[in-house]
Amino acid sequence: MLSYTGGRSLDELRTLLGAREVAPLYGSVDPAAHRRVEPDPAFRADLSYLGTYAADRQDRLEQLFIEPARRSPKRKFIIGGSQYPVDFPWTTNIYYVRHMAPPAHPQFYCSSALTLNVTRSAMAEMGYCPSGRLFEAAACGTPVLSDYFEGLETFFEPGREILVARSTEDALASLALPADELARVGRAARERALAEHTAARRVRDLERILQASA
Repeated sequence: MLSYTGGRSLDELRTLLGAREVAPLYGSVDPAAHRRVEPDPAFRADLSYLGTYAADRQDRLEQLFIEPARRSPKRKFIIGGSQYPVDFPWTTNIYYVRHMAPPAHPQFYCSSALTLNVTRSAMAEMGYCPSGRLFEAAACGTPVLSDYFEGLETFFEPGREILVARSTEDALASLALPADELARVGRAARERALAEHTAARRVRDLERILQASA
């Protein structure tokens, strides 16, 4: 049995569902679709966030994006995505792009100094379940600031390939990093994504899993 998540979910597949063989097959990125492109001045920001509104992400979005915006009035923040409610706590320095078509995602990522990843609650609780957008932003060479979920270090090395925030203060500290340090993290993330998280790599992973179970 293949699972989109790893960690303890594999044990539960064995114990609760009786699966004899289980293996994780994680999400991936197409480097032909997600790559470095020229930034768009309309999307320029110190911190961006790309994602459809989800109530179960709102607390962490408040902590890692909205509160840092409140405390950094001279910085620019941008959200791309749909279904944000009319009572969303916008600030004067948060800009909103209602519809962000998938072909425009690389330009959105490449136009910001840093981009935020916020994990859905069910995925965070399960652990070992990175969102596809985490890989997509990394493949674009954009440094990623992410909330923590169990197993994150399996996919990117914290501090070198990804920045991790557990609090507003962590997010503010990442925003204050020098541009060359952020660029270094972005380059390292891109190298890791292209080496280990492409669709072609997942095909090889699947072939290895099938050969081992044959």
